[in-house]
Amino acid sequence: MSQRAASSLLPVGTLLLGMLSFQCGAALAKQLFPLVGAQGATAMRLGLGALILWLLRRPWRRLAGRQGWGALWGYGLTLGLMNLSFYMALRTIPLGIAVALEFVGPLAIALFGSRRALDVLWVALVMAGLALLLPWRGHAQALDPVGVLYAMGAAVGWAAYILLGRRAGAAFGGDAVALGSAIGALVAVPVGVAHAGAALFAPAALPFALGVAVLSSALPYSLEMIALTRLPARTVGILLSIEPALGAVLGLLFLDERLSLLQWLAIAAIIAASIGAVLGARKPPADLAAAAPLAD
Repeated sequence: MSQRAASSLLPVGTLLLGMLSFQCGAALAKQLFPLVGAQGATAMRLGLGALILWLLRRPWRRLAGRQGWGALWGYGLTLGLMNLSFYMALRTIPLGIAVALEFVGPLAIALFGSRRALDVLWVALVMAGLALLLPWRGHAQALDPVGVLYAMGAAVGWAAYILLGRRAGAAFGGDAVALGSAIGALVAVPVGVAHAGAALFAPAALPFALGVAVLSSALPYSLEMIALTRLPARTVGILLSIEPALGAVLGLLFLDERLSLLQWLAIAAIIAASIGAVLGARKPPADLAAAAPLAD
């Protein structure tokens, strides 16, 4: 194996492992729902995740003279609402479908304003995928409409997260994720406490909560940083496009969430549209590449 090929395998492997960690964290979070509900799971994930990031980054040492607090607060509040919406969707729809619907947000940004005729095909594929997933009346395996609405709300939140995250990242650098996650926790933790109360502090829930915080925050951020600094944005975008399928497979393995053939086709259509949008982008597709942290 050439040295160049070997040097590419490490960042590709770390990105794939980071994506796997995110989806395992989501699957594990769903195990918390019977104990604390989706609201409590979101609170525990963001609260403990923010604590871990603050201990690792110690961002308070670099706050003097910073500008862009408005963008940071918008980024953090969006982060909290996006994660809350996503976990609320997981209550009633499968993990892979929730990820596919949420992925429409960054994909819409990647396609927005495009003037290429070929991008009409990618938009058509997205619409076809959504048509197969939406809860049409009389469909044999219709999805829960409320769950779908929450997933689409998470998609809107993911799009806003990307736009605001760019500005927050430009102002606060690597500290933006730690600071933003703390602001997001200000949204999620009160909602979780109001819903679950003392159950949030039950010893039985703590191991699951710590696992979710590590798998969904500390571990994937470290792994993705290796990939994002060593791979072209186009490559990152293509690899991230397989995340809905990864979520569907893990949902089948760990949660016994079985999808119909049409639902698998819908996920494949959204993945194909994502890959096509990335490959056809005139500029580096940073919109999809920037979508990874804290998204799921």
